[in-house]
Amino acid sequence: MNFVLPYPISANRYWRTYLPKGHRVPVTTVSKEAIEYKRAVQWIVTSAGIHRPTDDLVAVDFALYPKRPKDWAKRMRKDPKDWHRTVQCIDLDNAQKVMLDALKGFVFTDDDQVFFICGKRCAPDEKGPRIEVVVRRYSDETA
Repeated sequence: MNFVLPYPISANRYWRTYLPKGHRVPVTTVSKEAIEYKRAVQWIVTSAGIHRPTDDLVAVDFALYPKRPKDWAKRMRKDPKDWHRTVQCIDLDNAQKVMLDALKGFVFTDDDQVFFICGKRCAPDEKGPRIEVVVRRYSDETA
């Protein structure tokens, strides 16, 4: 299964903790941004023809593409090899957590089914910020 998902929100904005009126213990919930992100991912997954999550073990490969800044050409001329390292981008582990949570319940039942993960950060390009994901059935031979 191949998907092109929107650029993930930061895990720092994924959760909201607040103290409900009259309570002594804070409550942590998923933020509005997280709910919107999950809805966008669900729409992409169902549009791809997936209407039920798998119960199989899965392997997940992903490539994170940050937003290309307006001055990217100038950066590239200045440092052709490593210009993309100066581009603002969330950490891979941060992106991975948000992506897996958004796929949970739509592509696989629970993220404890993920037995192999491979992620990379890519140079920004003309296609815009996104996360490209491949989810496949896991076996020791496919890892």
